[in-house]
Amino acid sequence: MISIEHRPNLVEVSVFGEFSLADFKEFEELVNYKIKFEGQVDLLFDLREMVGFTLDVAWEEIKFSRKHAGDFRRIAVLTEDQWIAWSAWITQLFVDAEVLVFDDESQARAWLADEQVQAQ
Repeated sequence: MISIEHRPNLVEVSVFGEFSLADFKEFEELVNYKIKFEGQVDLLFDLREMVGFTLDVAWEEIKFSRKHAGDFRRIAVLTEDQWIAWSAWITQLFVDAEVLVFDDESQARAWLADEQVQAQ
């Protein structure tokens, strides 16, 4: 299950439990709309409550990242899980955006707002 909030040029996604393909499609639809009408957007992924994701989500994420390689400015990933941190690093191979992993939400939000912070 996901929760999505958005403001101008920012999409915030919180994942609870398993990240399913239906969840990803909901995220993708909103991001496509935002990109079409606002241009580049920042993303904040809160994955601290995610327990896993389906294989089809992993595949869709790769396709989505390649299709939207230049459509993101910054991507902040909130997690304490090293596996998720590693997969966020892999995402950098497919997008031109800056991608950083944080374990502190206020630091992630500050970084997205262009403030100087130290990432984990």
